[in-house]
Amino acid sequence: MESYIIETPVASLIFVFTLITSIYAFSHQDVLEKFMLHPYSVNRGQRIYTILTSGLIHKDWMHLFFNMFTFSFFGFQLEKILVSVSGWGHIQFALIYFMSLILSDIGTLIKQKNNYNYHSLGASGAICGVLFSAILFQPTSYIGVFFIPIPAVVFGPLFLFYCVWAAKAGGRDGVNHDAHFYGALVGVILTIALYPQVIGHFFNAVGQLVA
Repeated sequence: MESYIIETPVASLIFVFTLITSIYAFSHQDVLEKFMLHPYSVNRGQRIYTILTSGLIHKDWMHLFFNMFTFSFFGFQLEKILVSVSGWGHIQFALIYFMSLILSDIGTLIKQKNNYNYHSLGASGAICGVLFSAILFQPTSYIGVFFIPIPAVVFGPLFLFYCVWAAKAGGRDGVNHDAHFYGALVGVILTIALYPQVIGHFFNAVGQLVA
């Protein structure tokens, strides 16, 4: 535990704080309602803080587990990678996470700006940003899904496919599935902007994997 705090302080803080706030909100409906993103209000200059706080809560245990499971595999790994290549690694990790969280909601804010009944929650946009940033650096790393090792470069698109499917099938479950794609896109763009050479590294690694 101590090594995580020392080596990956930002990821550790995000992980623990998201767990605490999500679990607390499960049994405190007033907190859940206050923290959820409400595009109708945000577009009218109210509850703007929910763009951030909506990423600190989750709909239920399964939603929380799925997001934290993905974050635990890729979040800590990404912060270590960024620290190893830059003295600003911790700050860059925070930038990727929070910019992915914020910008992933833009589409939703526009799409649902006049829908008073629409609310959303979850850290999936930010986690998609982290996930796809990590994949650019280590596309051949493996993640165990139901005890089956899957290359990160395969897991990423599968995760995104699930997000797209859930966006169409989820109905009004309160989970902002639409933000997943945009979060992933922000993560990729920011990572390439910070490290343009990662593009060549990615294709070389994938080429060796399929060779």
